[in-house]
Amino acid sequence: MESSDPNMDPQIRQWKLAVERFRATSDPDYREMARTVAEIAATDIDETLRHAAAQVLPMLRQAALKSADRRTRAMALRRLGIIADALHMLSVPQFGRRHRVPKAPTLEDQYRQLLGLPLGRRLAATEIQQAFKRAAKTVHPDGGGNDAAFLELAAARDALIKHH
Repeated sequence: MESSDPNMDPQIRQWKLAVERFRATSDPDYREMARTVAEIAATDIDETLRHAAAQVLPMLRQAALKSADRRTRAMALRRLGIIADALHMLSVPQFGRRHRVPKAPTLEDQYRQLLGLPLGRRLAATEIQQAFKRAAKTVHPDGGGNDAAFLELAAARDALIKHH
């Protein structure tokens, strides 16, 4: 699904297409995607995009290892959504706001994305806890997951519950 905006940077178009293909394939090449995300993290095109790539890159690198399990790869794929969202915001025509810098996602928005929760509406504590449990099944250390990823999920849950 490529944008028809002729003013869109060809590099952004290429990255967007690479991310869309990666997310659509049944057997993605995590090593290749990690290289692409590293390239995005080193760019100076957009600060939000660069920040998103820097957040996703460690998990993609873990997923690229031969020893990576299904849960680690699922978490990497879920986090790639952060980059897809940032690329989408850069490629969507901004009618009446052409020179406005896109708003960086807040820490709460990042936590919501990490847990797979919707943005822009009030959440119940039970909804946050259920989302945490769903996400934690893929990264819990007892299930063969990653300690750091699980702690990150727990921190996101705690921050969202404390905020609400």
